[in-house]
Amino acid sequence: MTEQKKSKKRPISGWVVLNKPYDFTSTQAVGKVRWLFSAMKAGHAGTLDPLATGILPIALGEATKAVPQVQDGTKVYRFSILWGSATTTDDREGEVVATSDVRPERAALEALLPNFIGTIMQRPPIYSALKIDGERAYDLARAGETVELAPRPIEIDALELISHGPEESVLEVTCGKGTYVRAIARDLAEALGTRGHVGSLHRAAVGPFSDEDAVTIEELEALEAGDARDALLAPVSAGLADLPEIRLDAGQAGAVGNGNAILLTGAAAPAQLDECWVSFKGKVLATGSVELGQFKPRRVFN
Repeated sequence: MTEQKKSKKRPISGWVVLNKPYDFTSTQAVGKVRWLFSAMKAGHAGTLDPLATGILPIALGEATKAVPQVQDGTKVYRFSILWGSATTTDDREGEVVATSDVRPERAALEALLPNFIGTIMQRPPIYSALKIDGERAYDLARAGETVELAPRPIEIDALELISHGPEESVLEVTCGKGTYVRAIARDLAEALGTRGHVGSLHRAAVGPFSDEDAVTIEELEALEAGDARDALLAPVSAGLADLPEIRLDAGQAGAVGNGNAILLTGAAAPAQLDECWVSFKGKVLATGSVELGQFKPRRVFN
């Protein structure tokens, strides 16, 4: 089947774990993948800057209902810090606004890293998508307005130095939702008495998805539209792999399919879960929570 014949939109569901290329927006990536699969519906689980490469989970069809769970998952980034200059955007896309002749020693950098692990307060970059009085911070910054963003708590599980040189260091961070790697680079440099910004950024993992699962746009384009390309789709349930799964019988499945809460029975039935998903014969039925032994659906899947 040629691309020209493949114009009719399909109700296809699943995940494309895309290795987003450099200088490609997340919106462009979703549009390209949606077109390649002729999908009726598509979305992504966590924006990547055009500068960044790496894991962009793209949800098709019913998988879009699991986007919040993937977005909230742990993320792993590998990034470089270019020492000696600060930029407007805290990465190499911005204009240089300050410089320093100081180049940190490896020992000093390694000694500082533990201060950035755990729950820390981070001031987001002014060029970010956060809103101030309804306006995006980056729009205000581009318009020349003074942007002030308050520090907020973020969670960093690990921060490791991979390589170090006088002009550039490479690090890997494992972190929670809302963390700005550009702000880590900026703050590390300032704490070391110098200036710095992100030179390169690669997201190696988001929730249950990692580099090992990823495909490129070129790999997708090289496959024949239809079954060959569809075979690269991960199932809808793949996006929920980090959450507990509860398997239901036919009667329970019918009730949940209609949006009703059900009482879980059996010795192994959980009494309390903040977030989980239920299935029937391997298919995702709903995400929700368990309270006092009762499963309460939040999102029901078709």
